[in-house]
Amino acid sequence: MPPSPLRPSRIDVYRPFILATLAKFPTLTAARLYAMVGERGYVGCDSHFRHLIAELRPRPAAEAYLRLRTLPGEQAQVDWAHFGHLAVGRARRPLMAFVMVLSHSRMIFLRFFLDARMDSFLRGHVEAFCAFNGCPRVVLYDNLKSAVLERVDHVSGSAIRFNPELLALAGHCRFEPRPVAVARGNQKGRVERSIRFIRDSFFAGRSFTDLDDLNAQARAWATGLAADRRWPEDSRLSVRQAFEAEGRSLLALPEVAFALGERVAVKVGKTPYVRFDTNDYSVPHTHVQRTLTVLADEQWVRVLDGSTELARHRRCWDSHVQVEDDSHVQRLVDVKRAARAHRACDRLAQAAPASAVLLQRAGARGENLGSITAALMRLLDRWGAAALQAAITEALARDVAHPNAVRLALERARAASGEPPPVALVLPEHVAKRDAPVRTHDLRSYDRQHNRDHDRELGSPDDLPQPTPPEHPDE
Repeated sequence: MPPSPLRPSRIDVYRPFILATLAKFPTLTAARLYAMVGERGYVGCDSHFRHLIAELRPRPAAEAYLRLRTLPGEQAQVDWAHFGHLAVGRARRPLMAFVMVLSHSRMIFLRFFLDARMDSFLRGHVEAFCAFNGCPRVVLYDNLKSAVLERVDHVSGSAIRFNPELLALAGHCRFEPRPVAVARGNQKGRVERSIRFIRDSFFAGRSFTDLDDLNAQARAWATGLAADRRWPEDSRLSVRQAFEAEGRSLLALPEVAFALGERVAVKVGKTPYVRFDTNDYSVPHTHVQRTLTVLADEQWVRVLDGSTELARHRRCWDSHVQVEDDSHVQRLVDVKRAARAHRACDRLAQAAPASAVLLQRAGARGENLGSITAALMRLLDRWGAAALQAAITEALARDVAHPNAVRLALERARAASGEPPPVALVLPEHVAKRDAPVRTHDLRSYDRQHNRDHDRELGSPDDLPQPTPPEHPDE
């Protein structure tokens, strides 16, 4: 039976226009095309129009890729992967996975961090090299800031400015950092597929108590189930067997370990704390108003003044927490107490020199010098310096080194003079500031100014009429 002929469609009239437009603008949306043909008289349904456009739209040519093969120990691929967030106290930290894959054997190194800082990036490299017991000759990256700070591509080549901290690690371990082309993730497809494998085979449905527990499970999985999977290059071998053969081709690790740790300069304000990663860590009070250095890793936060370590704290992953060393706070409290006592003793010695002898005798008897000093300060404010000096002298003459004896001597002197008892006037600080002494101005300057103004109104004395001298002196 011959096939039935195709029925004509309303879009046939507009097909040449649609094809020409799509050839010129391949990504033009069906909604925009529907509006354009509607302006030209098309009255069909928009849903049916979208279906027809899907058939008429030109398809991009499929891109072919070469199968890349690498030699044992030649290359590794590195990338970060985001696995949600973890709540640590009040903080919400990102859960980041550092993944390194050996391109030949497909051996995976997996390490989770609570950030993607440069220190974590370098630490992931060092721990991966230790886990592999060697270093590949080339490490591939995409253009993340931890690897590439700036890049300019040209037909003649690419100018790349690497992160200097990554270059320091590369020089120490003798590998070449190599970024892939921009927006060409297929060039490091082995680490991309490994991340997808980690999501599906390891992380999905997994429970853990904290970051250390998660990393312990990740190490067991990477050296267990992930290493026992089939090797893509030869189905008769496992990834573990391929890695054992590749390990002999890796570069030997340097004898001296690479110095890890995030180093930042911090400013100490008026309070003895430095702020790092939203938390405050105490330092000795002797280093306020200075710039210090914080050297931090996952476990410790060290505060340095040059090469001298001033403080060491357990790192806190919470947010806006004040981490203190009790000795730092106690030393500041002791200094403040001593300073208050010193200021009071100095004022007493200036106002009433006999107070030094009284305090010395009271200390020899084991009295509380702080309470005695405070009592004498109250008497000084109420009675004045001269009266207090006389009363202390009388108390010392009676060999009674106590504020009560001084108070009784003051009361006896007042009663003998017949004066009323003084009344202590305690004013708030903002009121006391208004009662500041005011020095009077010399009023003679006003008189001189008044005389000058008066002379200016009457004119100069030379302009005034002078009296006529008499013709004879006797007159």
